[in-house]
Amino acid sequence: MPKLYYAPGVCSLSPHIALCETGLPYTLEKVDLSTKKTETGADFTAINPKGYVPALQLDDGTLLTEGSVIALWIAAQAPAAKLAPAANTPEYFKLLEWLTFIATELHKNCGPLFNPAVNDEAKVPLKERLKLRLTTADTLLGKGPYVSGETFTVADGYLFTVLGWIPKLGIDLTEWGNLSRFRDTLAKRPSVIAAMKAEGLLS
Repeated sequence: MPKLYYAPGVCSLSPHIALCETGLPYTLEKVDLSTKKTETGADFTAINPKGYVPALQLDDGTLLTEGSVIALWIAAQAPAAKLAPAANTPEYFKLLEWLTFIATELHKNCGPLFNPAVNDEAKVPLKERLKLRLTTADTLLGKGPYVSGETFTVADGYLFTVLGWIPKLGIDLTEWGNLSRFRDTLAKRPSVIAAMKAEGLLS
């Protein structure tokens, strides 16, 4: 069965949520990102030369990396879960648009703010840029329960994951009402609770 390499609470939480949504069988292996060792003592860089999570090892030995790609693969294995619209439809490309926006405008703008080598003064404009992107996300999300409207997709798990980092950056998420409501709602979703418990983020 597929094996998901993860680190607690980072971007690998997104495909982990997707796996919990589908009910597909899988195993987990935790990675220490500072030492690049897995919990079994393996050299993670020998498994994934990129050196970061998530990584999903398939039954045939194929390794998939990049969270959005892994999440879409998971969705394709369990079409009944409706974690992604049918390929080559307008709805599918809108999902790709959301995944790309979350990855490039939210996720990547958070990264430098966690870097201890970046001083507080340099972080000020970075925070302002992130806040602008959060405002855009809040507007795009609107009052709908999910990013695609009424149906939960892999983009929702990814957005939930990234929003979980915002308070740790000293930014009050309640400034964005739609995003705050979205995060509070998804925090109660069984798949989210299951993934977070498995990663030791919830008791």
